[in-house]
Amino acid sequence: MTTLHLPLTVGDALAAQRDAFGDTLVELIDRDERVYVLDGDLANSTKADKISRERPERFLQMGIAEQNMMGVAAGMASCGLVPWLSSFACFLVNRDLDQLRVVVAQPNLPVKIAGAYSGLLTGKTGKTHQEVSDLSVMRAMPNMTVLSPADAVEVRAAMIAANDSDGPVYIRLTRDPETVVFPSDYTFEIGRAIVVREGSDVTIFSTGAQTVRCLQAADLLAKSGVSAHVVHVPTIKPLDAEAIAEAAARTGRVVTAEDHTIIGGLGGAVAEALGELQPTPMRRVGIRDTFGESAANEDLLEKYGITAEHVANAARDLL
Repeated sequence: MTTLHLPLTVGDALAAQRDAFGDTLVELIDRDERVYVLDGDLANSTKADKISRERPERFLQMGIAEQNMMGVAAGMASCGLVPWLSSFACFLVNRDLDQLRVVVAQPNLPVKIAGAYSGLLTGKTGKTHQEVSDLSVMRAMPNMTVLSPADAVEVRAAMIAANDSDGPVYIRLTRDPETVVFPSDYTFEIGRAIVVREGSDVTIFSTGAQTVRCLQAADLLAKSGVSAHVVHVPTIKPLDAEAIAEAAARTGRVVTAEDHTIIGGLGGAVAEALGELQPTPMRRVGIRDTFGESAANEDLLEKYGITAEHVANAARDLL
């Protein structure tokens, strides 16, 4: 496990993960002749349209045919190319799951799957387009690496690491501008958990954009004299289980938090690891076995219980 020696604080700078995704695709194409981008007719939303404009010879518009897109990507990967798939997480995880399982995961091909618009905050698209079980599905898939970056800086670093890795990778991406917490020279290592705030009273594990809210929760707890140890887990699989056990032992109390169902996501993964290595009292903050709905971001975070205050309250319950 790595500790970032800065204290990480929540500032005012905002950036959208989808913008970082589009920019990094251009960067990858320029450095790696194997990279192609396959789009499911959502490039203007995922920002893969930057490739269609700036590197059109590496952009393939596959239309609303995700099963076919996954099959084409498998064929390209079997010929030595590195295809990046761009669409909403709800479609890439569900519509083409059989093709993903049989022609990508089983032969362990280097197809990179970028699931945009993940979680509840999808621009009021509602429950049909909100994907809150993708981590559960993907981490259960043999050979699949599963990444969930916290901000735009980490998206770029994670994409570079994913492109250089063997085998299929799923990267979970969000829609809206979010607080930037990592420095521009941040480096990403697949399978590494990161301490983003030192503490002694309770350990908070988070992933994806929820890490920003967990840092905010740590600030709330500090006002009442509670010291939170915050660990960002950007790699859901392979999980840094030893680091998780070490962080849990540090405080003897654990909270997990995610913009995702508590069933099988980060909370489930941490519970599994601690059950074997370091049994610890814990609370899981996340979506409670339900679908979402169309509403403003703050209303969704409040109703489904994943605000910074909800995380802080879970820590107070343990204390």
